[in-house]
Amino acid sequence: MKTVATIEARMTSMRLPGKVLADAEGAPMLSRMIDRLFRVSGLDGVVVATTTNATDDPIAALASEKGVGCWRGSEDDVLSRVLEAATDAGADVIVELTGDCPLIDPAIVSQTIRHYFSTGADYVSNVLTRSYPIGMDTQVFSRRILADVASRTDDAIDHEHVSLYIYRHPEIYSLSGIVAPAGLHRPDVRLTLDTPEDLALIRAVFAALLPRGIDFGLAEILAYLDANPVVAALNRSVVHRHV
Repeated sequence: MKTVATIEARMTSMRLPGKVLADAEGAPMLSRMIDRLFRVSGLDGVVVATTTNATDDPIAALASEKGVGCWRGSEDDVLSRVLEAATDAGADVIVELTGDCPLIDPAIVSQTIRHYFSTGADYVSNVLTRSYPIGMDTQVFSRRILADVASRTDDAIDHEHVSLYIYRHPEIYSLSGIVAPAGLHRPDVRLTLDTPEDLALIRAVFAALLPRGIDFGLAEILAYLDANPVVAALNRSVVHRHV
Protein backbone atom coordinates (compact mmCIF):
# COMPACT_ATOMS: atom_id res chain seq x y z
CA MET A 1 0.00 0.00 0.00
CA LYS A 2 1.57 3.28 -1.13
CA THR A 3 0.78 6.15 1.24
CA VAL A 4 1.15 9.66 -0.18
CA ALA A 5 0.60 13.08 1.38
CA THR A 6 -1.26 15.53 -0.84
CA ILE A 7 -0.79 19.23 -0.09
CA GLU A 8 -3.47 21.54 -1.48
CA ALA A 9 -1.80 24.85 -2.30
CA ARG A 10 -2.50 27.90 -4.44
CA MET A 11 -1.40 31.51 -4.56
CA THR A 12 -4.84 33.13 -4.76
CA SER A 13 -6.15 32.66 -1.23
CA MET A 14 -8.70 35.29 -0.28
CA ARG A 15 -7.37 36.56 3.05
CA LEU A 16 -3.62 36.27 2.43
CA PRO A 17 -2.64 35.86 -1.24
CA GLY A 18 0.71 34.17 -1.78
CA LYS A 19 0.82 32.86 1.79
CA VAL A 20 2.24 29.41 0.93
CA LEU A 21 5.37 31.02 -0.49
CA ALA A 22 5.73 33.65 2.25
CA ASP A 23 9.18 33.65 3.82
CA ALA A 24 9.89 31.57 6.91
CA GLU A 25 13.47 32.13 8.05
CA GLY A 26 14.88 32.15 4.53
CA ALA A 27 12.67 29.58 2.84
CA PRO A 28 9.02 29.54 1.67
CA MET A 29 6.38 28.25 4.09
CA LEU A 30 5.55 25.43 1.68
CA SER A 31 9.19 24.39 1.56
CA ARG A 32 9.31 24.26 5.36
CA MET A 33 6.14 22.14 5.40
CA ILE A 34 7.55 19.69 2.87
CA ASP A 35 10.75 19.39 4.90
CA ARG A 36 8.68 18.53 7.96
CA LEU A 37 6.73 15.91 6.02
CA PHE A 38 10.01 14.27 5.00
CA ARG A 39 10.29 13.35 8.72
CA VAL A 40 6.95 11.47 8.75
CA SER A 41 7.26 7.72 9.23
CA GLY A 42 4.90 5.63 7.13
CA LEU A 43 4.81 8.14 4.28
CA ASP A 44 5.96 6.98 0.84
CA GLY A 45 5.72 10.28 -1.01
CA VAL A 46 4.51 13.86 -1.17
CA VAL A 47 2.63 15.55 -4.00
CA VAL A 48 1.61 19.19 -4.20
CA ALA A 49 -1.88 19.59 -5.64
CA THR A 50 -2.05 23.05 -7.18
CA THR A 51 -3.99 24.66 -10.01
CA THR A 52 -3.45 25.25 -13.70
CA ASN A 53 -3.42 29.01 -13.13
CA ALA A 54 -0.28 30.81 -14.27
CA THR A 55 -0.13 32.39 -10.81
CA ASP A 56 0.67 28.95 -9.42
CA ASP A 57 3.72 28.40 -11.63
CA PRO A 58 6.00 29.29 -8.68
CA ILE A 59 4.37 26.54 -6.60
CA ALA A 60 5.03 23.98 -9.33
CA ALA A 61 8.62 25.23 -9.56
CA LEU A 62 9.08 24.83 -5.80
CA ALA A 63 7.74 21.26 -5.89
CA SER A 64 10.25 20.44 -8.63
CA GLU A 65 13.05 22.05 -6.63
CA LYS A 66 12.12 20.00 -3.55
CA GLY A 67 11.94 16.78 -5.54
CA VAL A 68 8.29 16.06 -4.79
CA GLY A 69 5.37 15.44 -7.12
CA CYS A 70 3.14 18.18 -8.47
CA TRP A 71 -0.30 17.88 -10.02
CA ARG A 72 -2.08 20.85 -11.55
CA GLY A 73 -5.84 20.74 -11.78
CA SER A 74 -9.04 22.66 -11.14
CA GLU A 75 -8.94 25.62 -8.78
CA ASP A 76 -12.52 25.12 -7.56
CA ASP A 77 -12.94 21.33 -7.77
CA VAL A 78 -10.36 20.52 -5.13
CA LEU A 79 -11.70 17.00 -4.64
CA SER A 80 -10.94 16.14 -8.27
CA ARG A 81 -7.57 17.87 -8.03
CA VAL A 82 -6.56 15.77 -5.01
CA LEU A 83 -7.92 12.57 -6.54
CA GLU A 84 -6.03 13.20 -9.77
CA ALA A 85 -2.85 14.06 -7.84
CA ALA A 86 -3.10 10.84 -5.83
CA THR A 87 -3.78 8.81 -8.97
CA ASP A 88 -0.82 10.35 -10.76
CA ALA A 89 1.38 9.55 -7.74
CA GLY A 90 0.16 5.94 -7.63
CA ALA A 91 -1.19 6.41 -4.12
CA ASP A 92 -3.37 3.77 -2.49
CA VAL A 93 -3.78 5.85 0.67
CA ILE A 94 -4.11 9.64 0.78
CA VAL A 95 -2.92 11.77 3.69
CA GLU A 96 -4.84 14.95 2.97
CA LEU A 97 -3.13 18.15 4.11
CA THR A 98 -3.34 21.80 3.12
CA GLY A 99 -0.62 24.36 2.55
CA ASP A 100 -2.15 26.33 5.42
CA CYS A 101 -0.31 24.08 7.88
CA PRO A 102 3.46 24.74 7.66
CA LEU A 103 3.86 23.87 11.37
CA ILE A 104 2.27 20.43 10.98
CA ASP A 105 3.88 18.04 13.48
CA PRO A 106 5.50 15.03 11.76
CA ALA A 107 4.75 12.86 14.79
CA ILE A 108 1.03 13.68 14.65
CA VAL A 109 0.87 12.85 10.95
CA SER A 110 2.67 9.56 11.64
CA GLN A 111 0.23 8.76 14.45
CA THR A 112 -2.76 9.39 12.19
CA ILE A 113 -1.36 7.10 9.50
CA ARG A 114 -0.74 4.32 12.06
CA HIS A 115 -4.26 4.72 13.41
CA TYR A 116 -5.68 4.41 9.90
CA PHE A 117 -3.95 1.12 9.27
CA SER A 118 -4.63 -0.29 12.74
CA THR A 119 -8.37 0.45 12.75
CA GLY A 120 -9.28 -0.39 9.16
CA ALA A 121 -11.66 2.58 9.13
CA ASP A 122 -12.54 4.26 5.84
CA TYR A 123 -11.58 7.66 7.25
CA VAL A 124 -9.27 8.64 10.10
CA SER A 125 -8.53 12.18 11.24
CA ASN A 126 -7.81 14.41 14.21
CA VAL A 127 -10.53 16.90 13.26
CA LEU A 128 -13.73 14.94 13.87
CA THR A 129 -13.53 16.40 17.35
CA ARG A 130 -11.41 19.54 17.57
CA SER A 131 -8.79 18.91 20.24
CA TYR A 132 -5.45 19.71 18.59
CA PRO A 133 -4.65 23.31 17.61
CA ILE A 134 -5.96 24.44 14.24
CA GLY A 135 -3.07 23.82 11.88
CA MET A 136 -2.38 20.21 12.93
CA ASP A 137 -5.22 18.92 10.74
CA THR A 138 -4.51 15.51 9.21
CA GLN A 139 -6.99 13.30 7.36
CA VAL A 140 -6.31 9.80 5.99
CA PHE A 141 -8.43 7.73 3.61
CA SER A 142 -7.96 5.55 0.56
CA ARG A 143 -7.94 6.72 -3.02
CA ARG A 144 -10.75 4.22 -3.61
CA ILE A 145 -12.94 5.98 -1.03
CA LEU A 146 -12.29 9.40 -2.55
CA ALA A 147 -13.15 8.05 -6.01
CA ASP A 148 -16.38 6.71 -4.51
CA VAL A 149 -17.18 10.17 -3.13
CA ALA A 150 -16.56 11.72 -6.54
CA SER A 151 -19.05 9.29 -8.08
CA ARG A 152 -21.73 10.04 -5.48
CA THR A 153 -21.86 13.84 -5.34
CA ASP A 154 -21.74 16.76 -7.74
CA ASP A 155 -22.33 19.33 -4.99
CA ALA A 156 -19.87 22.21 -5.36
CA ILE A 157 -19.33 22.37 -1.57
CA ASP A 158 -18.36 18.69 -1.46
CA HIS A 159 -15.94 19.19 -4.33
CA GLU A 160 -14.43 22.30 -2.74
CA HIS A 161 -13.75 20.65 0.63
CA VAL A 162 -12.55 17.18 -0.52
CA SER A 163 -13.36 14.98 2.48
CA LEU A 164 -16.47 16.81 3.69
CA TYR A 165 -18.84 14.26 2.16
CA ILE A 166 -17.02 11.39 3.87
CA TYR A 167 -17.38 12.58 7.45
CA ARG A 168 -20.89 13.93 6.88
CA HIS A 169 -22.03 10.47 5.84
CA PRO A 170 -21.09 8.03 8.63
CA GLU A 171 -23.91 5.78 7.41
CA ILE A 172 -21.82 5.12 4.27
CA TYR A 173 -18.24 5.33 5.54
CA SER A 174 -16.67 4.11 8.78
CA LEU A 175 -14.99 6.94 10.70
CA SER A 176 -12.39 6.97 13.45
CA GLY A 177 -11.06 10.03 15.22
CA ILE A 178 -7.93 10.84 17.19
CA VAL A 179 -8.14 13.08 20.26
CA ALA A 180 -5.14 14.99 21.54
CA PRO A 181 -3.55 13.90 24.81
CA ALA A 182 -3.96 16.28 27.73
CA GLY A 183 -0.69 18.10 27.16
CA LEU A 184 -1.54 18.87 23.54
CA HIS A 185 -5.27 19.44 23.99
CA ARG A 186 -5.35 23.06 22.86
CA PRO A 187 -8.21 23.64 20.43
CA ASP A 188 -8.03 27.34 21.30
CA VAL A 189 -4.60 27.76 19.67
CA ARG A 190 -4.40 28.81 16.05
CA LEU A 191 -1.36 27.54 14.10
CA THR A 192 -2.86 27.77 10.63
CA LEU A 193 -1.75 30.28 7.98
CA ASP A 194 -4.66 32.33 6.68
CA THR A 195 -4.19 35.97 7.75
CA PRO A 196 -1.38 38.50 8.31
CA GLU A 197 -1.75 37.87 12.05
CA ASP A 198 -1.23 34.13 11.51
CA LEU A 199 1.81 34.87 9.38
CA ALA A 200 3.38 36.96 12.14
CA LEU A 201 2.87 34.21 14.72
CA ILE A 202 4.16 31.39 12.50
CA ARG A 203 7.22 33.40 11.51
CA ALA A 204 7.97 33.98 15.20
CA VAL A 205 7.68 30.25 15.92
CA PHE A 206 10.05 29.33 13.09
CA ALA A 207 12.52 32.02 14.19
CA ALA A 208 12.54 30.64 17.73
CA LEU A 209 12.48 26.89 17.08
CA LEU A 210 14.07 26.27 13.68
CA PRO A 211 17.63 26.53 15.10
CA ARG A 212 16.83 23.29 17.00
CA GLY A 213 16.02 21.49 13.74
CA ILE A 214 13.12 21.37 11.29
CA ASP A 215 11.35 18.54 13.11
CA PHE A 216 10.39 20.39 16.32
CA GLY A 217 7.03 19.17 17.59
CA LEU A 218 3.76 20.59 18.82
CA ALA A 219 4.81 20.32 22.46
CA GLU A 220 7.75 22.63 21.77
CA ILE A 221 5.52 25.06 19.85
CA LEU A 222 3.02 25.25 22.71
CA ALA A 223 5.80 25.67 25.29
CA TYR A 224 7.22 28.56 23.28
CA LEU A 225 3.82 30.26 22.96
CA ASP A 226 3.03 29.79 26.64
CA ALA A 227 6.37 31.39 27.50
CA ASN A 228 5.78 34.24 25.04
CA PRO A 229 2.23 35.53 25.56
CA VAL A 230 2.75 38.54 23.28
CA VAL A 231 3.45 36.19 20.36
CA ALA A 232 0.60 33.87 21.37
CA ALA A 233 -1.81 36.82 21.29
CA LEU A 234 -0.89 37.88 17.73
CA ASN A 235 -3.74 35.98 16.06
CA ARG A 236 -6.05 35.41 19.01
CA SER A 237 -8.73 37.70 17.58
CA VAL A 238 -8.82 35.96 14.17
CA VAL A 239 -12.14 34.25 13.53
CA HIS A 240 -11.70 30.78 12.07
CA ARG A 241 -13.67 30.09 8.92
CA HIS A 242 -15.79 26.95 9.08
CA VAL A 243 -17.40 25.07 6.20
